[in-house]
Amino acid sequence: MGPGPINADPRVLRAMSAQLVGQFDPAMTGYMNETMALYRGVFRTANAATMLVDGTSRAGIEAALVSLIEPGDRVLVPIFGRFGHLLREIATRCGADVHVREVPWGTVFTAAALEQAVAETRPALVAVVHGDTSTTLAQPLDELGAICARHGALLYADVTGTLGGNDVDVDGWGLDAATAGLQKCLGGPSGSAPITLSTRAVAVLDARRSIEAGLRDEGDRIAASPIRSNYLDLAMILDYWGERRLNHHTEAGSMLYAARECARILLEEGLDAAVERHRLHGAAMAAGLRGLGLTLFGDQSARMTNVVGVEIPAGIDGDGARAAMLTDFGIEIGTSFGPLHGRIWRIGTMGYNARRDAVLTTLAALEQVLRRGGHAVTAGGGVGAALEAYAA
Repeated sequence: MGPGPINADPRVLRAMSAQLVGQFDPAMTGYMNETMALYRGVFRTANAATMLVDGTSRAGIEAALVSLIEPGDRVLVPIFGRFGHLLREIATRCGADVHVREVPWGTVFTAAALEQAVAETRPALVAVVHGDTSTTLAQPLDELGAICARHGALLYADVTGTLGGNDVDVDGWGLDAATAGLQKCLGGPSGSAPITLSTRAVAVLDARRSIEAGLRDEGDRIAASPIRSNYLDLAMILDYWGERRLNHHTEAGSMLYAARECARILLEEGLDAAVERHRLHGAAMAAGLRGLGLTLFGDQSARMTNVVGVEIPAGIDGDGARAAMLTDFGIEIGTSFGPLHGRIWRIGTMGYNARRDAVLTTLAALEQVLRRGGHAVTAGGGVGAALEAYAA
């Protein structure tokens, strides 16, 4: 019950146990095509360039940035938590001229502040985290795509923490690239990174496309400024997933099965229903934590549906309480990073764990741990408040 990874859906685990087939077997290429179509639905996009990057969600982030950024490009990174710093780190390693804007952890940017930053820095690319699980807040993106378009910038968003449990509308918001992982609201294991790219983003890749020696046809062009990674070269990965099926890497078959099943389960439930499920159980968890007399962290109007930050009460050993939750009750909750380490716990209700029984059991266990640590709590206060939230 932390900020991810979470327990995988049993259907996903069963899908992963299927026998492997060769990467160019018609069954495998059929699965790849089906997975691309499924994730267009998950991302709410018509982008043809929608596929998987084999690796954890960070592999997807790095693939997007190393493929879209040429050395010297000006990049704007708005930072409101730990994972914005990660985007800055990767963009810097890509050789970008990185410009940063920051707000205090526990807050997000206004649209006006973002437009001012874009106008001032005139970036080729804006890279932003949608939901930063380090602070449990989500940056509104519904206006940023239009802002970037007005100023001629591409917009990349890391939606790892939000996809499948919060509103994510790639086409409606004008995102040029978005990447995610399976291990949060999608209810799968870490190890596969869904990605989608707009036609504007694909045009950037086309200008940097290089075909490996041994695979080139006569007339294949070699880019003057190729993408500075081989494994994470999205132009080559597109050629692998596309009609040419140019060999790039051996597709991670079991992870493909997992990603495919995650999308199938989500679309079977319905995106709107899944977002509402996460909202319902996240709100019940937040109400229950308040019912235990705890203080929620950050601007609650911007809180992610699927994870809540809560202040560790005075006199309670935060790490000791987490250890007791795990040892005595088999429940994991998270700490945080940097200035929030030791100050807040992060408690998730996402994916397969966005369930009433998981919320109530977690609150009951936390009550016992708090009481044993000497913190005064009303008996049944957490579970009672959550039940009232469910009844509302």
